[in-house]
Amino acid sequence: MESTLAPFRILLVEDNPNDIEITRRALAKGQVKNELTVARDGQEALDILFGSRSETSLPGLILLDLNLPRVDGREVLSRIKGDPELRRIPVIVLTTSTREEDVVRSYDLGVNTFISKPVRFEDFIKVVTAIQEYWIVIATLPPATASGGVA
Repeated sequence: MESTLAPFRILLVEDNPNDIEITRRALAKGQVKNELTVARDGQEALDILFGSRSETSLPGLILLDLNLPRVDGREVLSRIKGDPELRRIPVIVLTTSTREEDVVRSYDLGVNTFISKPVRFEDFIKVVTAIQEYWIVIATLPPATASGGVA
């Protein structure tokens, strides 16, 4: 794949400092220069998304944990997918949960991919690298438009 891809904005919604650092490190190894914004709880994520309505400030991809303080990840997902300007942004649930009801509810709410976080560091790096490879390098995402919501 070509290594001159444009910078890509990612919103990581995660409250675990270790997972934030692992994700940063894995993304830094990729082919794409990522602009990573971290929201450490669901309310902060909603503030970022609903407070920045310009095409240039919205992320192109959201990595979302489910079990978050203040506002639960399921509620964040519901709000994103219920909004006409945000719903086209791909959302990947990246969580420790393996519960079937979390998987089903996430897909019912419109998640694009559900991934249970691996326990081993090396496996977590592989998962984040695979997410980056697919969603940023391989997949064709909708263009940024006033009503499209992807930057």
